[in-house]
Amino acid sequence: MQITDQNLSTRQVRAFIALAEHKNFTRAAQQCHLSQSAFSSLIRTLEDALGVRLFDRDTRRVELTPEGRLFLGGATRVLVSLRDALEDLGEHAAGRRGRASVAALPSLAAGWMPGVLAEFRRAYPGIQVDVADVLSESCVEFVRSGRADFALASMRSVGPELQAEPFCQDGFYLVCRKDHPLSRRRRLTLAALSGEPFIHLAQDSSVRQHIEAAIHPATMNGIMELDQLSTVAGMVRAGLGITVVPALTLFHFDSPDLSAQLIETPGLVREVFVIRRRDRSMSIGAQALLDFMLHRRPPVGDGRRTRRRSALTPGDRAN
Repeated sequence: MQITDQNLSTRQVRAFIALAEHKNFTRAAQQCHLSQSAFSSLIRTLEDALGVRLFDRDTRRVELTPEGRLFLGGATRVLVSLRDALEDLGEHAAGRRGRASVAALPSLAAGWMPGVLAEFRRAYPGIQVDVADVLSESCVEFVRSGRADFALASMRSVGPELQAEPFCQDGFYLVCRKDHPLSRRRRLTLAALSGEPFIHLAQDSSVRQHIEAAIHPATMNGIMELDQLSTVAGMVRAGLGITVVPALTLFHFDSPDLSAQLIETPGLVREVFVIRRRDRSMSIGAQALLDFMLHRRPPVGDGRRTRRRSALTPGDRAN
């Protein structure tokens, strides 16, 4: 005979365990908050569904049959597993437990995000957060492949399976030595920098792509191409050239030797987007993290509202 679970319910299993524990229909029915007749009917339908007798009973006693003893261990484990699963789900639903993963541009991950994540951890200590600090194209791939719940990247065009929503805008700044003649200019455009020795970021960086698009068809006088902003800062400090970077990256250039001034070239604005899947719901933990970040977006704007700085001194940072 093949026994299946298609006709079983947790009420029946709970009633069975209560009767196995109390060995008395009246006390077991009281524990299950049922009348004795309803409880007896529940046990009878369970035995009918299983096709075996689980209890030997008469007017004086109730005892498990061999099949009942066999069923008791598994039935108990099922209820314990169900209880644990419900508790775990409840913890996740309440935002007390979970996991979230975000891919973000290195400029966001290194400057703005640490303080936000520290605040998030205090608010949601049970949610584990994974961070990937990668360039925009990799951010998109992390979301597409499921390795990240969402991303903060500067690519609007991400394919039909993903959606991109505005997150923040970032103005661009010239960074040069404080003793460089450009540091004393009251107004700067990108075109005015084209003859200067220029230190580029890598070709696949969003910063490089924005600069080249804004100055096209002209080009900058590139003398060096680097991957890391901290290396760019060192080269500029040494007087090897100038560079242009978004406001969100200026913390890399905090130095009394350096000057940062807003570039007033139309269209030279980096837009950062929230990128996520269209076809999948995010976990409650991931949604909590995204909502938390949306309410704490970087207060940068497009540069027109940002106070111009003639120099960066220790602790200065574009707002």
